[in-house]
Amino acid sequence: MSKPINAPAGPGDGGAVQGSREIEEFRQRYPDIRHVDAIFIDMCGIARGKRLPVEELPGVFSAGLNLPASIYLLDATGDQLDVLGRGFTDGDPDGTGVPIAGTLVPAPFAGPGLGQVLMRLREPMPQDIYYDPRNILAAVVERFTAMGLTPVVACELEFYLIDMERDENGAPQPPRLPGSARRDVSNQVYSLEELDYYQAFMDDLQNWSAAQGVPATMASAEFGPAQFEINLRHRADALRAADDAALLRRLVKAAAQARGMEASFMSKPYPEKAGSGLHVHVSVLDAAGRNIFDGDGDAGSAALRHAIGGVRQTMAQSMAIFAPSLSAFRRFGPNIFVPLSGCWGYNNRSVAVRVPSGPGDARRLEHRVAGADANPYLCVAAILAGMHHGVTIQADPGPPVEGNAGTQIPSDLPQNIWAALEAMAAGNILPTYFPGNYAALYVDAKRRELDKFLQIISPQEYAWYL
Repeated sequence: MSKPINAPAGPGDGGAVQGSREIEEFRQRYPDIRHVDAIFIDMCGIARGKRLPVEELPGVFSAGLNLPASIYLLDATGDQLDVLGRGFTDGDPDGTGVPIAGTLVPAPFAGPGLGQVLMRLREPMPQDIYYDPRNILAAVVERFTAMGLTPVVACELEFYLIDMERDENGAPQPPRLPGSARRDVSNQVYSLEELDYYQAFMDDLQNWSAAQGVPATMASAEFGPAQFEINLRHRADALRAADDAALLRRLVKAAAQARGMEASFMSKPYPEKAGSGLHVHVSVLDAAGRNIFDGDGDAGSAALRHAIGGVRQTMAQSMAIFAPSLSAFRRFGPNIFVPLSGCWGYNNRSVAVRVPSGPGDARRLEHRVAGADANPYLCVAAILAGMHHGVTIQADPGPPVEGNAGTQIPSDLPQNIWAALEAMAAGNILPTYFPGNYAALYVDAKRRELDKFLQIISPQEYAWYL
């Protein structure tokens, strides 16, 4: 039986005292809050949970909160698909959720009366089964800790703002420009005017992020109409960096709704427009706080190249995480700064793994493969697993690519979700980094979701084959 991942501190080692102090400070600072959402992030990156009276927080912090563990395995529509017999077959047993210290915050988008706390599942269950994506990431981080290393991680999230009203075919359409009757159709990448139009949305997002301690920094307009990117600050805590990405998605959706719009993190909502990605920046510190990727001038250290080599070796078997749906693979194409192969290079946005320019102490890799709809915990876990593997075996990344990789290098990655799931199931590296049988759970969950999706007859299918 595996040991629990990040088991909560008990009464004898200060855990209960710390929880009581956090609750007391929270209630003193926010006396109007009456209810708190206990949030669990599932396999699809969707926030689920329970809403409870604020008076019940002490019990949740001391004893946890029970709920069906299978909620972590629900599909994108919220259906219970009995993944590997987890749900209906096993009687749907409860798991115990415990609060993550430092995540008890107000939820200002819902008014002054609501707060929230991020939860994780105490694992393993009675069987050696892991459900919580956050615990999967924690297991990978522990591999670095055992080597005296600390990953430093930051995520960048792209998304579209869309009109609440769909077009005549039920497809999304850009919103009308705030203060105007004109629909947004521009592709003005890095346009400040585009940011000006949506300043009220940006103000809400900035204020609410600050209230929740989500370190959102720069915002930029991207290639599509009402498409934006939000950068998150680097953290020397990969778990909290993934928390930031998961919570930012919730805040973006809330800020859009507050301004009469919706926000979509779908990888490719418009077939003819740029897709949305989840870019992950990673460096690694040693026990003395030195960036192990620094060295050899602009080329970076041997450790950097080994890490890139490992990421390249595990990329194909990680693609089902980076592109978790049939539609996610539509994002990949030439000349839109989305990688078509697992190549790497310096200061080159056409490759899968980019080494940005900058000072040596900030030397890092940028992983550019994942779509915005990828689960941030699993995405970071897969990247770190590849990096750890590469550093451990001193993997050779091969030569860096110069110029447009999309036009000169044939793809060496799965081209659709079925092939990606096959690669993950057959993988001999990534599944060994995921505790329990989580890789098998993930593959089975996505295959069941695909089977369900293919039962739906689309209007196009009637038009072609009726």
